[in-house]
Amino acid sequence: MNRSLAALFLMAASSAALAQMSPAGLWRNVDDKTGEAKAEIRIGEASGALVGRIEKSLKKDAKPDAVCEECTDERKGQPIAGLEIIRGGKKAEGKDVWEGGKILDPENGKEYRASFTPIDGGKKLEVRGYLGPFWRTQTWTRVQ
Repeated sequence: MNRSLAALFLMAASSAALAQMSPAGLWRNVDDKTGEAKAEIRIGEASGALVGRIEKSLKKDAKPDAVCEECTDERKGQPIAGLEIIRGGKKAEGKDVWEGGKILDPENGKEYRASFTPIDGGKKLEVRGYLGPFWRTQTWTRVQ
């Protein structure tokens, strides 16, 4: 009986660790220039692809009724809270990176190709946005 319990405990612990090595969860991003927290973004999976929405704006000057004024697609005029900013992105075979997705910057309305890589045991998420040959990387911190 003790071996069975130990085996179950190890399986549960290892599956919890594996779950952390995924972009799924609640993340906090920070402003590249000021270092201040900008937003909390909840990432989940739908049909095997990533979906991410702004759950809460953390900016000091954030207005609760703010909308995406710079967006150029169906998200134009949509509330920032709940705005879908991550679309697509699937786990690359044999790697802990989700690629092929897109990420929207609601401040300028631009959508970038994106990749998402859990790092530091899943406590952080490296988010890289690409525009042509250029890219920018942010490191988000797991909240949940």
